[in-house]
Amino acid sequence: MGGAARDGRDRRDGRDRTDRRAAERRGLRAETIAAWFLRLKGYRILASRFKTPAGEIDLIARRGGTVVFAEVKRRPSLAACLEAVSPRQRHRIAKAARLYLANLSRGPNGRDETNARFDLIALAPGRLPRHFADAWRPDDEA
Repeated sequence: MGGAARDGRDRRDGRDRTDRRAAERRGLRAETIAAWFLRLKGYRILASRFKTPAGEIDLIARRGGTVVFAEVKRRPSLAACLEAVSPRQRHRIAKAARLYLANLSRGPNGRDETNARFDLIALAPGRLPRHFADAWRPDDEA
């Protein structure tokens, strides 16, 4: 039933369900802050927590002709934020982004005229959010 053992721990990682809920709330709060941060920089938020069978994208935003797929990380330091996006996670985000882009409307000439970029929004205690534009490029052989 739902992956929870009788002692209230999640079988997948051993964390208590209340710890997981608290982490989920902190993540949602970080994504809300990141969305407002992007809005202040002139981005329009198109989606948050966009879920696909391939994976989830924290924020999808647009400014001009560029669609940004942003991963939001909240960690004790900016360095920890930068290290927190694994190659496997980047691959899943790129697959989800391809699914999102496939559903966008085409330009007047029938071609996809959207530029896509993968960004990282890093949040650390006592610091303003940090936006790392073009934080990674998806591998082309997925």
